[in-house]
Amino acid sequence: MTQYIKLSKGLNIALKGKAQKSVKDVALGEDFAVVPAAFEGLVPKILVKAGDKVLAGDALYESKHCPSLKVVSPVSGTVSEVVRGERRKVLLVKISADKEQKQKDFGKKDIEKMSAGDIVELLSESGMMAFVNQLPYDTVVCDPSVTPKAIFVSAFRDMPLEAEAEVEFAGEDAAFKAGINALARIATTYVGICPGQEGQPFTQGLNAEVAVFSGKCPAGNVSVQVNHLDPVNKGEVVWTVDPMAVIFIGRLVTTGKADFSRRIAVAGSEMKSPCYVKTIIGQSLKAVLDGQLDSADNVRIINGNPLTGKLSGLDDYLWATSSCITAIPENSCPDELLGWIMPRFKNFSVSRTYFSWLQGKKEYALDARIKGEARHMIMSGEYDEVFPMDIYPEYLIKAIIAQDIDKMEQLGIYEVSPKDFALAEFVCSSKQPLQAIVRSGLDMLKKEN
Repeated sequence: MTQYIKLSKGLNIALKGKAQKSVKDVALGEDFAVVPAAFEGLVPKILVKAGDKVLAGDALYESKHCPSLKVVSPVSGTVSEVVRGERRKVLLVKISADKEQKQKDFGKKDIEKMSAGDIVELLSESGMMAFVNQLPYDTVVCDPSVTPKAIFVSAFRDMPLEAEAEVEFAGEDAAFKAGINALARIATTYVGICPGQEGQPFTQGLNAEVAVFSGKCPAGNVSVQVNHLDPVNKGEVVWTVDPMAVIFIGRLVTTGKADFSRRIAVAGSEMKSPCYVKTIIGQSLKAVLDGQLDSADNVRIINGNPLTGKLSGLDDYLWATSSCITAIPENSCPDELLGWIMPRFKNFSVSRTYFSWLQGKKEYALDARIKGEARHMIMSGEYDEVFPMDIYPEYLIKAIIAQDIDKMEQLGIYEVSPKDFALAEFVCSSKQPLQAIVRSGLDMLKKEN
């Protein structure tokens, strides 16, 4: 039976440059790299060296703390370099791709004949488990041998400029179903959808509990859905899986190959022609954004959406977990008459500081400025207006800053991920880096436990 859940809190931010539904193929090229930072909480132990030949699906590195967890190459080719930073931290594993791609064969699988342990072993060996996160801590699964109480998949995205499921998953119905049915062999699986997706083919015939979430952003955040369906208590573990990772898993069990091709949104007010691009994870952003930018000067390129993505440049690579690449104005030194106090019609304001709210629904070309400096937190209740979880966000943030672990646990830190606070960070009049604060609290708690 389908559940219907309506969320009353949240905020939709309409930004200019939403990707049109046309899809452009990107030439394969040679320049690829896997970025370990994309897999939160996984400390890499390198298994290859420069000059090694790899197939798509061959392991590049494994988790230092859980060797069964592997990250694999998205393409076949030659390992060109392992780039390290301070204290020999692995920053990139670069691969020069072959013109003719070859994939490692894991063998086609009959899901119905596989046990939960068999599926977990396959996902770990093929690199798919690196795309599975867990709550608490919102990191890559710490120990695959620990059976989760449930698995959650949000089948839609509603952060600004994110890819739409209608385009991103087009033609992937069979793979999505196969991926969900494989996960359902491990534990009870929940799939969150938005109104309008009930009749779409990829939501039919799933061995999962389906829930329809209506409301403003961040209704598409999987941890928001966990909070409303089956909250996480201390000592419990749930897995969360990105919908594109479900498709990767479905392709693996139906074809026996690790196929990491995907459609991503190339969006933002600085893009010449926002559209969707078909590419492979790890491709260079220079190839993905070919012809989209007149210049990278005074432009912020983001691996992901503007609220939760990572600052990048044309020399960087498509992160394995990014569903979009966005570009917005930097505007580091704007010359504005009277600053914020000047009445304006082109600026967005939640508090109706500007007269633009009188113009009804419109799209904004927002830049990357914070427009203020960090200051003391004021208990104004502004976080609560955009935070649709049964948690007191302001009190939780203060408990994290105070490093009060008991209070953090009581206030529900086990249920949250940093991106749940993206909108609260956007509206924060104190200009606090809330996502970074929450990440530090989760890391502290993980280390303590």
